Amino acid sequence: MNSLPVNKMQPSEIHRATQQVASQTRRDFLATSASGLGGVALSSLLMEDGLLGAEFANPMTPRKPHFEPKAKACIFIFMAGAPSHLDLFDPKPVLNQRAGQKLPKEILDKARFAFIQPATATLKGSNRTFKAHGQCGMEMSDYLPHLGTVADDLLLVRSMHSDEFNHHPGQLLMQCGVSRFGMPTMGSWLTYGLGSKSQNLPGYVVLSAGRGSSGGATLWQSGFLPSTYEGVLFRTTGEPVLNLDNPRGLPPELQKLGLGVLRQINQGRYEKIRDPEIASRIASYELASRMQTAAPELIDLSQETEPTKEAYGLNRPEPKGGGRGKKGNTYQDFARNCLLARRLVERGVRFVNIVYASWDHHSNLDPELQYNAGAVDQPIAALIRDLKQRGMLDNTMVVWGAEFGRTPLGENRGGRAANTGRDHHPFCFSMALAGGGLKGGQIYGKTDEIGWSIEENPVHPNDLHATMLNRFGIDHEKLTYRFQGRDFRLTDVAGRVIPEWLA
Repeated sequence: MNSLPVNKMQPSEIHRATQQVASQTRRDFLATSASGLGGVALSSLLMEDGLLGAEFANPMTPRKPHFEPKAKACIFIFMAGAPSHLDLFDPKPVLNQRAGQKLPKEILDKARFAFIQPATATLKGSNRTFKAHGQCGMEMSDYLPHLGTVADDLLLVRSMHSDEFNHHPGQLLMQCGVSRFGMPTMGSWLTYGLGSKSQNLPGYVVLSAGRGSSGGATLWQSGFLPSTYEGVLFRTTGEPVLNLDNPRGLPPELQKLGLGVLRQINQGRYEKIRDPEIASRIASYELASRMQTAAPELIDLSQETEPTKEAYGLNRPEPKGGGRGKKGNTYQDFARNCLLARRLVERGVRFVNIVYASWDHHSNLDPELQYNAGAVDQPIAALIRDLKQRGMLDNTMVVWGAEFGRTPLGENRGGRAANTGRDHHPFCFSMALAGGGLKGGQIYGKTDEIGWSIEENPVHPNDLHATMLNRFGIDHEKLTYRFQGRDFRLTDVAGRVIPEWLA
């Protein structure tokens, strides 16, 4: 039986229908959301501002974890495009010895490639030299001399693997736990579960350098979670966030009046249907108002000492070349992002995502990899040392990773005479982590003698996420959100905590 249009219903029927929708919406939300909106008193900050009614609470109010946490903030440095583990983190002398040889047919027949033609593919050795660093003896490439100086703080994972062999699906898997559109990213899940201590900045901030990832904004989306938990993209120059500044000629008094009218409209609507997205909208308006003061102060680096700026490499000259990894002053942009990341977590921001692209070296591998590694090596090492000197590394997790690795085979598509690059390789790749309750100075996992597959301790992105959440005091199986009739979580239906990583 079709329901009657609302404008033909009797007033009593309209009232009952409205109350039913409000009750269902409120019940569903309170049963599934950790934000506690709808029946919780307004936070003291928002009440002092006088812009929200007592029906609202800040969705980013800090919340208790499932158990005692080790980490409070995460800086995830995402190397979009997939760096070559064979030329940076995982030395393979046997691969060099077998360069130019073919792989057995039974191996190639089971593999999927983005561009390689298996029938004519041959192994490609590495021109890099590797050196042991620190007391742990961690071997890293000559392209990463600065990162080698913090080897004893690093957890180097050489046994990551992915289900995806193309960039966008692989990037979604690494960021969202599944390779589907419309899913929340790890930064969204973390801020949804724990909130943020930052009152004047977003709980989840994104910084970008280079050409940008193929995944774009899908890599910091909130998906079906309330939009409060979406990543906010900051710019390295000019206005920190687009449209943050008031238009010219708009006096503060008029802005305050406008916010007051918006509050009344949104509060009236919220009281009728109890939609958490309305609360997210109001919180966003409030945050934007406070950010007009906080964001310019954040990006003003004049308070930083010259030795600090020099350590991060803020004034490094931009090298020639760069290829896929260059856009504008990439070296200075990335260094600035790393310093901003430290300043953000100092101000209570929960999750910072630094995205740098692209590492998609199907050709011209050596010079372009040298450029990219040079862009990130010094600033990341400086970030880790800076956090440690300030007593922040123990509770700030730093992660360096990508969607997959690169093949031991040389790129041979299009009848190229020379194999100067590598194709996509999901079967094994490397990641590096530091701080945040993780045990540094160790290498976890092992690949075979040519870097084709994993021999010991395979790690899936779901395992990575489960272990990261554990350090934040979160049981990954309990951090859920009901959407379209089922409970979703960052680790989907998989994931395991890796005890060897835990400090």
